[in-house]
Amino acid sequence: MSKSKKDRQFFNIGGVFFLLIVIPLSLMAFLIANGMFKLGDTIKERAVNVLDTKAQEDIKARAVNTANEIASFLMECKKDLQIATIIPSTETVYKQFVSENKKPLWVKRDGKVQQVLVPLYKEFALIDQNGNEKIKVVDGKALPAAKLTNVSIPANTTYKSEVYFARTKTLNKGEAYVSPVTGWYINKDDFSKGKRFSGVVRFATPVFDQNGFAGMIVLSLDYRHLAQFTDQLIPTQAERVFESDASTGNYAYMFDSRGFLISHPNDYHIVGLNYNGSVVPIVNEQNYKRLLERGEEALNMFNLGFMDPHIFDVAKDAVAGKSGVKAYNFRAINKFVAYAPIPFYASNLPAPAGFGAVALGVEIEKYNEAIKKVSASIEKESRAWTVTIIIILGLAMIILFFIMFLLVRGVGRSLQAEIPEGSEGDVLSSFDDDDDE
Repeated sequence: MSKSKKDRQFFNIGGVFFLLIVIPLSLMAFLIANGMFKLGDTIKERAVNVLDTKAQEDIKARAVNTANEIASFLMECKKDLQIATIIPSTETVYKQFVSENKKPLWVKRDGKVQQVLVPLYKEFALIDQNGNEKIKVVDGKALPAAKLTNVSIPANTTYKSEVYFARTKTLNKGEAYVSPVTGWYINKDDFSKGKRFSGVVRFATPVFDQNGFAGMIVLSLDYRHLAQFTDQLIPTQAERVFESDASTGNYAYMFDSRGFLISHPNDYHIVGLNYNGSVVPIVNEQNYKRLLERGEEALNMFNLGFMDPHIFDVAKDAVAGKSGVKAYNFRAINKFVAYAPIPFYASNLPAPAGFGAVALGVEIEKYNEAIKKVSASIEKESRAWTVTIIIILGLAMIILFFIMFLLVRGVGRSLQAEIPEGSEGDVLSSFDDDDDE
């Protein structure tokens, strides 16, 4: 057999093996490699979606739990108010009551953060039917008679504009008036120098004798005990901190049923009073730039729709008694916020709005950094598996080519041994004649 004819036989047989083995194997290798890439992308996308959904549900659940904790705490204060109506009305007993009702607070002293027991109530007062203070304990000390005032006149109250006497006087026995968070405003400059918002929430209830209305009892909750529920909370971590940092975008805040912020890592957002008792200007679309320049940024959620309508929606839902999760943009920062109403009610705080609401916010971009790390890890593993499979398939191809070469060579030799010497031309010519027909 001539060399050219042997080569033709070799390549004809090799072509058959190529069609039957190598091409299907190559196609399978391509499909597996492509499938691995797509599988990696799918796993990554699904993992991100699961993380987003789970994180939002977890933060929403934490908002609801925090709101319920605050409601329980306020209910304890309301019970203390009822107890205060039945204890003896003396300075000694009142001072003892204040000293025995304490809860731990984290405070900074001499540059060190430490936990100390602090009285719940900054003030405890007995007021007669005309508004005259009869007994008043402030910061654990009884005030002398010369410093007692008539609080039926708002200008005589601690914060120069309080109306708790008039509001409580109209209540029935056992009912309670709960004031808004009340305190002097802290601007941005004061805050940067270390000052913090300080104020009270007043719990007041009327007392009666045989002649009818005889006066009232007023317990004034130290605001810090309320604020610590959100000030020390980081939505994405279990551990609490001394003070959360608003610059991280990962913090909690609280607003009342009117939409006024009453706790926030940046205390200059909390609505407070000027020293004449008037409420400080609240940020809105018209005064925003001017107040920002002055560092006076007291916020009301209902006024912030000009930044993003969803901020308004959060407040609207919360005061309607709804919890949920929304995304909004605040000062060019994209956030998602889980919010929940605080289910505490009083005569002036009816359902569904109640005391207000808690909101836990996370900056989306910073939160996505954690998601990207998980996604990168999934993608890295996917690529590693793909490379491994390609290497295995490549080695398999090389081995199959080698086996094919040996098989083709063996078949060629067998054919050569079966065909007698000199008959190749006749055999080939017969095939040519058939083709001509």
